[in-house]
Amino acid sequence: MPSSPSQSAEDYLERIHELIEEKGYARVVDIASSLQVKQASVTSMVQKLGEMGYLNYEKYRGLILTQKGRTVACVVKKRHETLSRFFSLLDLDSETQKRDIEGIEHHLSPETVDVLADLAQFFESFPETLQQFLESRKDLARENE
Repeated sequence: MPSSPSQSAEDYLERIHELIEEKGYARVVDIASSLQVKQASVTSMVQKLGEMGYLNYEKYRGLILTQKGRTVACVVKKRHETLSRFFSLLDLDSETQKRDIEGIEHHLSPETVDVLADLAQFFESFPETLQQFLESRKDLARENE
């Protein structure tokens, strides 16, 4: 049994947590629809997550995250929100942000995420510095044309 969940398992736990927060429950059909995967794949992952102690699965009633599962889901959510907050400061379009966050979020250490959160906080506290940075990027782009 792995000590930490796989990237895919993290995505499932995050989505299950979001569904429970939104609707009060998470069903296999809802998870499959939102993650755009087959229900059989969801059922298989849910069984694995249950065996690993991240959730309890009650057939026909839905999923309940254990404390262990909620903890992982909250860490993943915080990491995702931090990256989204940071990238949105940089004037990246939402599709690029989404694609990049999905691509890197599972590969960053907690320390790096903390630094990005601090950098986002710094830019939010000093918007003129952020503006200088964004302007310098535009200048560099013009020079490289």
